[in-house]
Amino acid sequence: MIMDVGEEDAAIKEKAHILIANVIRDAKEHLQDLQEKEREAEYIIQNIQWTLCKDFTVERGQQQIEEYMSQTWEFHESWLHWSDYLQKEELKYSKRYHYRVRWSIPTCRKPIPRATACIYFIIEISKIKPPTLPVEVFFILESNRLIHRYILFCSFFLKQ
Repeated sequence: MIMDVGEEDAAIKEKAHILIANVIRDAKEHLQDLQEKEREAEYIIQNIQWTLCKDFTVERGQQQIEEYMSQTWEFHESWLHWSDYLQKEELKYSKRYHYRVRWSIPTCRKPIPRATACIYFIIEISKIKPPTLPVEVFFILESNRLIHRYILFCSFFLKQ
């Protein structure tokens, strides 16, 4: 059976329309499945119970920063860090305590790392809010201006 050019074009167009309709249907179903999974997913950003303003000390602040990082952040065991207290800042309505946490990956060949990454923490104690409230905690990644409160942290941020 021999088809003329017009019939052959019509048959190809019909197959193309069927193929495209199937692809679009499958894509819509896949997108709906992804949206359903997104709705069902729970995103929980962990935090710790920060000390109350009345109980705050510089040492307690440093301990809680360590506790916060170890309990809520995800980083590979090769990353080591040390923290230190930098300064106290007196503001009109609050006091801010500044800390620095330096991260690095020392190795046997290079025990003194060539590069480090710093994260700066600020613990703020209000002078006007009740002292029975917890302290406010913020942190800033080195060479970045964005102030973070609570995020799901991973070592990717340190590499950047």
